[in-house]
Amino acid sequence: MTAPLLEMKNVAAFYKDFQALFDITLIVPPGEIVALIGANGAGKTTILRVISGLLRPRQGNLRFEGEDISKTPPHRTVEHGISHVPEARQLFPHMSVEENLTLGAYIARCRPKLKELMEQEFELFPRLKERRKQMAGTLSGGEQQMVAIARALMSQPKLLLLDEPSLGLAPKVTEEVLTRVQQVAKSGVTVLLVEQNVVDGLSISNRGYVVENGAITLEGSSKELLANEQVRAAYLGL
Repeated sequence: MTAPLLEMKNVAAFYKDFQALFDITLIVPPGEIVALIGANGAGKTTILRVISGLLRPRQGNLRFEGEDISKTPPHRTVEHGISHVPEARQLFPHMSVEENLTLGAYIARCRPKLKELMEQEFELFPRLKERRKQMAGTLSGGEQQMVAIARALMSQPKLLLLDEPSLGLAPKVTEEVLTRVQQVAKSGVTVLLVEQNVVDGLSISNRGYVVENGAITLEGSSKELLANEQVRAAYLGL
């Protein structure tokens, strides 16, 4: 079996005195899309925050490419090869698309390749090329999401953390964004996807974890989870 790219083992995390994660154990194999599904407030975003170094785990182990990154600060996490697209995108609205993307390539190994990296992203997201000089805050929701993903890819990550990429988007735009996510995975970037829409999340992923009240309650291939009666009853209304 191939060694996991990312492994979390018995991780607990807190916001001050509030325990947000309980004994989280999961693996993300290289080259796959892995989905974290569950209701709002279940702890999915917190898992991504722990991985990217924004929140330190209180206990447990977090390994990336076999190296312990439990205490790695966020800027070092990016250098290791992990990029995080947060919920609500968090772009710089008064800066152009081009300027937002440039900020994504700030680490030392990417700065010399800025032009080449930007062209790669414009190839993946042709609409952004047309809007490269436009202020990010004036774009549609779908275009802003594309900028957020493209900016994260500018650091040439091995693992892309995607938090609710379809949030607030129309179904047709969601479909386009998720198609691009599949293209990202096919290009060799592993993806850990948080998605509240269970069908969307599982339909493009290889495997998934169901997160409830800060704990993982189910795991399996995406096909297995879509067919699971518990998942169907809780999230699909079937």
